[in-house]
Amino acid sequence: LSSSSAASDVYKRQVMDYINSKVRITPIGRLDKQTTGLLLLTNDGDLHHYLTHPSHMVAKDYEAIIEGKISDNQRKKLKRGIYIGYKEYGKAEIIKQETLKGRSNVQLRVRQGKKREIRRIFFRLKIKLLSLKRIGYSNLKLGYLRVGEYRELNQKEIKSLYKT
Repeated sequence: LSSSSAASDVYKRQVMDYINSKVRITPIGRLDKQTTGLLLLTNDGDLHHYLTHPSHMVAKDYEAIIEGKISDNQRKKLKRGIYIGYKEYGKAEIIKQETLKGRSNVQLRVRQGKKREIRRIFFRLKIKLLSLKRIGYSNLKLGYLRVGEYRELNQKEIKSLYKT
């Protein structure tokens, strides 16, 4: 599912309002209301636990549009971990960065999933975050789904989620 938020979109509708399911399903994790992108939903409690338990360090990939660019020094800090407040450290791996006209499109991967972790990281680095979209969860990619669209995963995709 591509979503504009875990709880509601600009029309204040619940994510679940988009889904026509006879089975009770729940979101795996969340997206804050300013973040768009991939949101997985499931009726499988074991899968939900596996993907959300911190010990499994499941990768979540994001596309961030920022002002300026991430320096090599900042990149190193992110890899080690940067203090993001509330006795927490945020870590991210920069996968790709393309800069054009003073703005960068940055693809990054987090494995911890602390509340608003990426936003807090950019705040600590004093980098203005213009937009944030989750583009991957484990080995699944958002692809061409637009906000409000969804599709069911096939069995091969579901099994692949356990192989992260």
